[in-house]
Amino acid sequence: MAKQASQKIKSIVQLYEVLPQEERMIVDVLREIIADNLPAYCKEKISFSVPYFYGKKGICIIWPSAIPRGGIKRGVLLGFWYGNKINDNENFLTHGTNKQIFYKIYHSANEIKIKPLVKLLKRAVEIDKQW
Repeated sequence: MAKQASQKIKSIVQLYEVLPQEERMIVDVLREIIADNLPAYCKEKISFSVPYFYGKKGICIIWPSAIPRGGIKRGVLLGFWYGNKINDNENFLTHGTNKQIFYKIYHSANEIKIKPLVKLLKRAVEIDKQW
């Protein structure tokens, strides 16, 4: 059983310690896909106790439901900071109440489709390069 996520998380190791197994697997798969497909100038850090990827500005964030203030009750949210600027003709992302951040929620690692995710990451990087 995972520990309660009540304190501020400062590392991936701490994050993995508090996540339920399924969320940990989803986060791990998403982090690997993102890291493999972002250019070298992009970095990952822990912000608001969750993985945040940025280049010149924010690119995407992975927010497990076990971490408070993410706005979801189940699963893991993959949010694109400038999702409103991404050409998403396939309607892969959900356009929630936030006008800027568009997202996808995963409830199992098996739901993750690599090709559409990589396509969106490449589009997000192109937007980031324009800043």
